[in-house]
Amino acid sequence: MTDNDMSEDSMAIENRADFAQWAIERSRAIVAEQGGNLALAARDMSDDQIAETANALGQAIVDALLEVFDGLVSDT
Repeated sequence: MTDNDMSEDSMAIENRADFAQWAIERSRAIVAEQGGNLALAARDMSDDQIAETANALGQAIVDALLEVFDGLVSDT
C-alpha cells in the first residue's frame, strides 16, 4: 500500500481533537496493512522477511508523521 492509498481523504487539522482523530484513523490503516505483513513474516519465521516488514512498518509511521507535519507547516 502506498502513502497515497492510506490517505484517500483529506482532513483539516485545526485543533488537538482533529489531530487525535487523524492519528487514530491513520494508525489503524498502518497496523492493518503493515502489522499484518509483519505478523505473517513472524509466523513464517523468516528473519529476512521479518526485518523487511518491520522496516516497512517503521517507514509507514515516519511517512504518516511527515505527512501531518508537512500539512501543518504549509498552513503557517
